[in-house]
Amino acid sequence: MPKPIYILNGPNLNRLGVREPEIYGHTTLAEVEALCREAAGPLPLEFRQTNSEETMIGWIHEATDTGAGMIINPAAFTFYSMAIMDALKMFDKPLIEYHISNIHTREPMYHNSLVSGVATAVMAGLGAGGYAHAVRALMDMIGPEA
Repeated sequence: MPKPIYILNGPNLNRLGVREPEIYGHTTLAEVEALCREAAGPLPLEFRQTNSEETMIGWIHEATDTGAGMIINPAAFTFYSMAIMDALKMFDKPLIEYHISNIHTREPMYHNSLVSGVATAVMAGLGAGGYAHAVRALMDMIGPEA
């Protein structure tokens, strides 16, 4: 059985669809999950969201031990969590940092990602639907074992 792809989502992403729709759109996290599952096809997928830094770190450790690759939208953790960055440093498989909005065109506090320096690739600004692109890109990065 192939190893799963992990898609981990950080704080407030459970509020997609109602939170600042002018920035994040009207797509819900459940709809994002459906897009990801469709893009992954038969590949097993662990799709999760948490508002807790501790929980996120535990999931990163789990993905390090059992996953084939990871897409992470760390949300606010992106900009201040050295603990999440350190956990991601242990992940030695393909890792995509994903952001719904283009963090580089937003306010300066959103410009410095601690995650980008440890990610294999960064995708931003493609909206909620871009998660499916990230899944396909990750599958390409993983290769035939995906």
